Order: sequence, then C-alpha cells, then structure tokens
Amino acid sequence: MAQAVVTGATSGIGRAIALALHDAGRQVVALGRNASALADLAALGLQTRQIDLTDAASLATLADLTPDILVNNAGMMPPLGNFCDADPADMDQAINTNLRAVLTLTRAIAPGMRARGHGHIFFTGSTAGHAPFANLAVYCATKAAIAGFAQALRLDMAPHNVRVTEIVAGRVETGLYSALLPAETRAAMYAGNAAVQPEDVAAMLLAVLALPQSVDVARFDILPTYQGGATGTPKKEA
Repeated sequence: MAQAVVTGATSGIGRAIALALHDAGRQVVALGRNASALADLAALGLQTRQIDLTDAASLATLADLTPDILVNNAGMMPPLGNFCDADPADMDQAINTNLRAVLTLTRAIAPGMRARGHGHIFFTGSTAGHAPFANLAVYCATKAAIAGFAQALRLDMAPHNVRVTEIVAGRVETGLYSALLPAETRAAMYAGNAAVQPEDVAAMLLAVLALPQSVDVARFDILPTYQGGATGTPKKEA
C-alpha cells in the first residue's frame, strides 16, 4: 500500500487531500499541530502525528517515514498590510512556515524517493506566487519561492522517476483568512459559489496521481469559474 504524508492535514485543503488519499486506498500519515483535529482523523483510520514543522527536533521524528507521496501543504498567511509596516516577527514566521519548513521536510523525504526510483511530491502554492497582490508582499514572496523550488526540484528528480507538481490555488474556501478578516468579509468573499472548495483541490490531486508514470503535471491552476473582478455576472442554475 502506497504511503502518503500530508502536512497541514488538520483543516482545509490538507484535510481534504488526506481524506481523499485515504479513501483511495493510500496509507496516510497526517501531520499537524491541532491535537483534536488529528484525533478526528485517527478515528477515521488515518495515521497521525502531532508536529511543528518549523521545529528541527520535531522533523527529526519523521525519519522512519518512506512515503511514495509527499504533500507539502502546511502554510500560513501573515497579517495583511503594507510591507513597510510589517512586523519582522510575522515575516520570520511566514518564511519559516511557508518556505524553510517545506525545504527541510522535502530534503528529508526526497532522497529516499530518488533511491527507490519512485514517488510524487506536491506543493500547495498560490496564485499569489505568480502575480502581485497588494498587502501580501511577504506571502507572495514565500509562494513565489515555492513555485521556483518546485519547478527546479522537478528537473532534479525527473531522471529518477520522481514526479513533482505545484498546486496553484486561487480563492479556496478555507480558514486561511479566519484570523485576518471579520466573518462578514469572509462570507462576502465566498458568496455565490465564488470559491473553490478544498475537496475540488483534492480531486485534482487524485487525477494527477492517476496519470501514467510517464506524465508529470508540472503545475495545475485551480480557480473559481466566476471571478469577482471579471466582466459579467455568473449565471444562475435553472
């Protein structure tokens, strides 16, 4: 049975991916910090480990894992605002969570995949890594770094039959903004089916995995059909 490691598996995209992989017959090791959410996943049959990916000692406890699939999904968004007013502590947290931890975990897992000659590494990126957004300079920087890393890693791993895919997600209805925006603002963002659901991202990941080993989807963009800033209005279902 193929083993899959999913980071940030306690909510949103990570949880949806972990459950989808489990339902597809993979042995899933769900990583996260929320003990209660991990207990819920364990009750559903997933293996779980409570871990802080920014802590080197915690990462060392994963040395026994030999996954065929690694989903680097854990991430955070620093407070919204002009870069000139950014708190250096918030900047460090974003860089450590969104980039440094991803590099460190991938460095721990990728050599085993290379040696076995098989594997698939996914990164949850963002449209913010490919286009500028006001008040998100540091977040954009971390996701742009992930985008560059994913594509360079793909070339490193290709000769060893290991695939690498960046998930470029647009507006997905998750808890990413829960600590940054009031409830009414979040509700307006997601109103009228103007957001991708975490389960949609998970379905795409399974579709990519199902492709022949000779095919590597370097990145896929998954966006809501209706874009709030686009011309026109969404049509209602009959």
